[in-house]
Formats: sequence, C-alpha cells, structure tokens
Amino acid sequence: MMKISKIAMGLSLAGLSLGACTENFEELNTQPNAIVASNLDIGLLGQAFANAQGRAMYLAPGGSTAGFQTAQSLFADLYAQYFATTQVNFDSDRHIQVGGWSNGAWNYFYGQAAPVIQFVEEFTEENELPLENAFIKVWKVNAYHRISDYWGPIIYSSFGNGETTVPYDSQEEVYRDLFTVLDEAVAVLKQNTGGSAFVGHDQIFGGSADKWLTYANSLRLRLAMRVKYIDPALSKSEAEKAVADGVMESNDDSAFINTTVQSRNPYWIITNWGEFRMSALMESVMVGYDDPRTGVYFSETVNYQTTGEGEPYQGLRNGLSREDLGQTGWNDAHSDMGVIFLNEGRGGSASGEPWRVLSAAEVQFLLAEGALEGWAMGGTAQEFYEKGIELSMSEPRIGAEPAAIQAYINSDNTPKPVTFPGNPEWNLGPNSNVPVAFLTGGTKEQQLEQICTQKWVAIYPDGWEAWAELRRTNYPTPYPRLNSDNEDVPADEVMPRLIFVQGEYDNNNEAVTAAEQLPELTSRGGNSNGTKLWWDAKPE
Repeated sequence: MMKISKIAMGLSLAGLSLGACTENFEELNTQPNAIVASNLDIGLLGQAFANAQGRAMYLAPGGSTAGFQTAQSLFADLYAQYFATTQVNFDSDRHIQVGGWSNGAWNYFYGQAAPVIQFVEEFTEENELPLENAFIKVWKVNAYHRISDYWGPIIYSSFGNGETTVPYDSQEEVYRDLFTVLDEAVAVLKQNTGGSAFVGHDQIFGGSADKWLTYANSLRLRLAMRVKYIDPALSKSEAEKAVADGVMESNDDSAFINTTVQSRNPYWIITNWGEFRMSALMESVMVGYDDPRTGVYFSETVNYQTTGEGEPYQGLRNGLSREDLGQTGWNDAHSDMGVIFLNEGRGGSASGEPWRVLSAAEVQFLLAEGALEGWAMGGTAQEFYEKGIELSMSEPRIGAEPAAIQAYINSDNTPKPVTFPGNPEWNLGPNSNVPVAFLTGGTKEQQLEQICTQKWVAIYPDGWEAWAELRRTNYPTPYPRLNSDNEDVPADEVMPRLIFVQGEYDNNNEAVTAAEQLPELTSRGGNSNGTKLWWDAKPE
C-alpha cells in the first residue's frame, strides 16, 4: 500500500504559494500535495514531475516569461555576452544587480520549482518508486547547481524544514553533495536499464531510464569540469567516473524540454519586445569565423535588409549608458535573434525551439577539456573538439551539410574587429587570434581557449551555462563593457556572482546573515558582486 505523504511544503520565503502545478505542460491543474494514498494516480505524480522540469528551467505556467526574463535574460544572457541590452531602463548590462529582478528569480525557484522537486523526491522514496526517485534526483542536481552558480551559498539541505529559519549551505557543500546524489541515482539507473518511468509526462526523454542514465553521467561531467580549478583531484575522479559510465555521444542523446503552444520557448515571447540585440563579442567571433550558424542564431539587421548597405550581422557593445540607450535606432542597426526563436508573425514556429538543457555537443567540449588535462576521456582533445563542432552544426536547428562542417573545422579564420561608424571610439580589435582549426602545435592555454570558445558558440542561447563557464575559464576572451555602474565590478571584468536577495533579509534574516560569514565568501571579499564563487579559482 502506498504511504500517505506528510511532506512539509514549507518555503524559505514567507507569503509564497505553490499555485497551479502543471498548466505549463497541458496537464491537469493539480497541486503536488494532493497526491496521497487515498487518491493516488501515478499520472498525477507524473504531472508533478513534468512541472518540476519546467519550473526548474524558469519555464512558467501558461507561457508567462516573468521568471525567465528576470532570472536569465536580464542577467546571465548579458553577462555571458550573448546579447547587449537596448532598453534604456535596463541597468543590469552595466553590472547593476537590480534587486527586484534577482529577488524575483530567487522567489520563483524556491516558491515554484524547489517545492515540487522536493515533493516528488520524498514521495517516490516513501512509496518505494526507485526509478522515479532516480529521475527526480538527477533533475534536482540540474536545478540546484544552476542556482548555486548564481549566488554561491544557497538554501539546499534544509529546504522545507518547516522552521522560521532556513540555513544556507556553502557552494562547496552543495557541489560535493550533488555528486553524492548523482551516485545514488546512477546506481538505480544502472539496475534498471531498459526500464521506464513517467512515460507521457517526462518532457525530456519520454521516460527512458537509459537516456536518464546517459544524461546523469553527462551532468556529472559538467559539474566535474566546473570544479577543476578549485579541486583538481575531485574534478578528475568525477570526470573519469562519468566517462566510464557513458556520456552523450550523439545528438539523439541531448536533453531538451519539448515546447508546445501551451509551453513556448520564452524567447518566442520576449524577442517581440525589442529589448536586446546581438553582442559585439558574438559579432567578433561568429562573423570573424564565417560561422554557418550565424544566420540561424541571428537575423540580418533591419538596416541591412532595407538598404543593403553595411554588414548583415552587427553586434552592440555591452554596457551602454542610459544617455546612449536613450538614442533611437539601436534595434534596427543591430541583429535580433534568428527566425527560429521568433514568433509566427515574424516567421517563426508556433512554439519556438525546444529548450536546451544539456547537449551532446557541450559534452564533447567537456571531454576535450578533460583530455587536454591528460585524463582518461577515451580520446584526444582534438578528436573531441572536432566532434563537438560536428554535433553542434548537425543539430536539427542548424542542419549543415558534412562538407560545410568539415570546411569550418579546417578553417584558419579568426575573430574580427568590431566597428561602430557612428561611435568610432567604441571600436575594438578582435577578441582573440585563435582560429577554428585546432592548434595541434599550440600551447595548452590556446587549445583551451579554442575549446571553450566553440563550446560558448555551440550552447547558445543557454546564457545560464555560458556565464558560468566564462567565469570559470575566462573564455571566450570577453570585451570590456563601455560602462559599469557597480563599484565592485569594473567594466573590464566579468560579473562574478549575484548577492543575496532582499527578501531573504526580510524573511530569513538569521540564516542569510550567517551565510554572509561563510569562509568561501569572507576569504574572497564577502557578500559582494565582486566576490568570486568557490569554484571560480583559475590562477591568474
């Protein structure tokens, strides 16, 4: 008999409610804590799982983009230098952490995603559903590492404790436990090869245990590489463990959340608002490389389409002042996202691209970095580097022909300068001189730059991951912002982290104040935007 779940759905932030749990995925409007022994339907549990998948990635109910915009578009996408803002009232591109936005991002996760994840995990454990439990454990790792990569120390092990104070864990504690959670999940997945769970509700792999095992190993590889500079021994052991158990090798293995007209890609909506454009760094890299993906990722500028003059793809400097942003014409002069990200009225599809979680191309670049360190990855850095490019360019959204892929892999093209005829003082030289073709005789650092630059291109527009990797590796070599309004983060530096949100000081003051004193913060500058995260430890 199924046990009645008595999970406390307490939140760390007062006044938040879980709300409807599944309308984003064409499911019934059922709260997870309604699933008890008296009315158990495994489909209801599946709906909660589907809900956890969407909310952890900030895919909100009914197609709302409020969570996504404040969590990713206004922070990570800009700090990764995928885009530059063109909206005069948006200050985050000048290294300002707008409190309402970051508070909203924190509240969304802990009010919407974390409770459902906890419910599914504890319910499946209590009621002896091991495969379902393994799935949600893997997803929990994905969800929490992303939050920690924004703030560092976070509420993790004590979430849902039902107390008025909810303590934080250091990022080191979080990451080390995430590896343990993966161990637990992978052990179950190995015992259930060929099995399935949450069929009809799993928005990523359709319930395949084998796919979840490959994803779990690939996620382990991502986290292993994240800690390379702070704990090389842990990084090596976890990376080699991931490879031994089997990581993503083809695009069929990649993890994407399906999109529908009820759960659209958030860019489908926000690209219509005209608030950001291609960055100067994107122009330097992709146009300089003559990258076939450029026309998929970005649209030709309105000015080029209208007059045929100038370059078709133009990026904008990050960090424009409010005065500069108050001028007109930025959107027409610079490239919007590509048609595949736009709505139907602008030539796109009915729901937009599937939502990227972790791709096989990313995995190949992670393998390349591991091989560069001499670890047992099963191939050479060059082999994995070239396969990463091949997988990226052969994804359905690109569909490049083999000859074009090989020509790109062999290309000696390098990044280009960026110029601004109306503001020549903004002109910049190429961000780098490394070519596409793997530098077999290059230094280890040059090869790492190539690997990380191509990974940055391949995972677009996953600004969340791109910002983390830019901080960790310093590649691709970023451009300085024109302005920084944050005295803790100069214009020529990458934003290191978000500070703790005001809502926590209002509702969880004792815990957040204690978190400020964690050694991994105090030893590096305290609770400041200028303080590097625990794993951000690459030698200068």
